[in-house]
Amino acid sequence: QVQLVESGGGLVQTGGSLRLSCTASGRGFPDYAMAWFRQAPGKEREFVAGINWIAGRLIYADSVEGRFTISRDNTKNTGSLQMNSLNPEDTAVYYCAARRNNFVSNQVHAYHFWGQGTQVTVSS
Repeated sequence: QVQLVESGGGLVQTGGSLRLSCTASGRGFPDYAMAWFRQAPGKEREFVAGINWIAGRLIYADSVEGRFTISRDNTKNTGSLQMNSLNPEDTAVYYCAARRNNFVSNQVHAYHFWGQGTQVTVSS
């Protein structure tokens, strides 16, 4: 079982940056693929970025490609999402997720463990 806790959300102006962190506890995290999703009010949860356990495969949603960077440090059981050039459309609750294998997926249902989420608000 893995527990995930996100941090680093907040309020930022358009064009600004934020760095989200995901801290994992429990066994197995270094062997799991992890991802970031987000959910805006009234919308479905959507994939943002994903990374496999050896950081050899990274995938991004088209909407964040070139602006966001996902990374992880398996020695510290942490994952991060660096978000640059933020705009109001990025406003959402951001969730860290992990799945019990090494294959990154952009599907919500593929992930077994979820954090509680952290709010990101981008003002215009």
